[in-house]
Amino acid sequence: MSFDFAVILARGPQILAGLGVTILIWIAGTLLAAALGFLVATARRFGGRFVDLALSLPVEILRGTPFLVQIFLLYFGGPYIGLRLDPIPAGLIGLSVYGAAYYAEIFRAGYQSVPTGHVEAAACAGFSRGQTIRFILLPEMALLVLPPAMNMAVILLKETALLSLITVPEMTMTVSAIGSQQYAFVESLVVLALVYWALVELANLLGRLAERRLSTFGTP
Repeated sequence: MSFDFAVILARGPQILAGLGVTILIWIAGTLLAAALGFLVATARRFGGRFVDLALSLPVEILRGTPFLVQIFLLYFGGPYIGLRLDPIPAGLIGLSVYGAAYYAEIFRAGYQSVPTGHVEAAACAGFSRGQTIRFILLPEMALLVLPPAMNMAVILLKETALLSLITVPEMTMTVSAIGSQQYAFVESLVVLALVYWALVELANLLGRLAERRLSTFGTP
């Protein structure tokens, strides 16, 4: 047996196509997850005790069950209740909902980290609830939640590999199929590890740049 990257890299166009699907699902899924998580956190923060309790249950269920189980239930269990989804939509919805539960907790912690006195001062100044969120809570919590939010984005990136199990034609499925066809199992795994590592490092770099930009925002 010999170790030969060429048998994998010779299928470059296929690998790039799979990489494109991975990046597309990751970016779209992360943005949707963050948006939904923010809405849930805001509703729990300002919607009263009943809304807080009602939303806490699905959040805890999603955070307490493996992502693999969730996408299997969505893709294979959905038809039992009339929900039939193609692999890519199922993967995108599954990733978004799974990530939203974690982003909801991240944003909720961000809300709680803003000093109460600042919110009370805004109320005394006549700010509405929307103005308080926009001008007080959001700017102050943005820098606080950015590191855990970027860490969650990295986690979602790595979770996209599981979407291959519901036949989403992303990078893991594509490279694994090439490795099986060429009997290059180790080479395919090494290629996958290197590409994911590069993507994670890129995401971390973007996170550091965003954090630096936010930390200097508004400074002379």
